[in-house]
Amino acid sequence: MAQGVVLGPKAVEKWFDKIPHAKEKVTKFCCYFHDIVSGKNPTVVQKAQANMTTKSLTFFRYVAMADDPLTVGPEPNSTIVGRAQGIYGSADQNEDALLVTLNFVFTTGKYKGSTLSLLGRNPVFHQYREMPIVGSRADSTTLGA
Repeated sequence: MAQGVVLGPKAVEKWFDKIPHAKEKVTKFCCYFHDIVSGKNPTVVQKAQANMTTKSLTFFRYVAMADDPLTVGPEPNSTIVGRAQGIYGSADQNEDALLVTLNFVFTTGKYKGSTLSLLGRNPVFHQYREMPIVGSRADSTTLGA
């Protein structure tokens, strides 16, 4: 592809199909992660904040570490399939939005031993949000690869 040329999704798909060694594999699944920020066993712990953070409406400059349960359902007591482990911080002065870097570590079920790495912006009060997956590791023994 020439530098500066912008291709649409169909053109990119056509280009991808012409690569002789490329095999696309699509896996769809759903899981939920639960930030528990208070109580006896929080899964998110604040690690840093600037003196001005509490004066910000968006908690700009807040940084936290997370080790959240990943479950098959939206209820916190649903079956745990792994952990969402990483760091996030409030990175927007005008909207409640986080810079998130998380590893989804699957500990049970079909994907046991596999991971997904996410990195991106999370506008926390938007009903629907998408996070980019920037890396992964599939455990070949559990996926049959």
